[in-house]
Amino acid sequence: MALGALRNSSARGTVSAVKLMAVWVAFLWLLEAVDTALGHSLDDHGISPRAAGELWDVVPAAFLHSGWDHLASNTVPLLILGFLAALAGLGVFAGVVLTIIVTSGLGVWLTSPENTVTLGASGVVFGLFGYLVVRGFVDRRPWDLVIGVVVAVFYGSLLWGVLPTDSGVSWQGHLFGLVGGVLAAFVFRRSRPAVTV
Repeated sequence: MALGALRNSSARGTVSAVKLMAVWVAFLWLLEAVDTALGHSLDDHGISPRAAGELWDVVPAAFLHSGWDHLASNTVPLLILGFLAALAGLGVFAGVVLTIIVTSGLGVWLTSPENTVTLGASGVVFGLFGYLVVRGFVDRRPWDLVIGVVVAVFYGSLLWGVLPTDSGVSWQGHLFGLVGGVLAAFVFRRSRPAVTV
């Protein structure tokens, strides 16, 4: 009976994670369609560094993109990494993503060059990568360790994105997103289940 309940709970969690990420990504595509129809006026809600009024744009900037190619490049890793992170529970996932968005956004606001505007979900992608890789070591749960190793193998090349190699890419958003994900792994660590013998 307990095993059946555990399987049902796991199946519900998987379905919830799939639905959440499908809705999130659909929302991003809808938002880009609206932005395109409005002549990209929503891009004004990207982050301009060190302007006090721009702090309000830290959160919306993570949901906006500079065009269809930009959004397409973030879609698949966001779906996959978001799904894996959401399996821990939607409440934990919300806290993790908010931590990543705020850390990435504040990092961009503090360190990006003048006269730039930063937007996009890539900070979240880098943050989810960092969260998933580190979470297994922090929580010391075997399944999370396996997920972290698999994510590191398949998405490890993302780490090149934290280097200042392309002036048109916000390495600051990537770097501070990664930092936010690692921070979230510690903030939202789960206690290990008690083992009885």
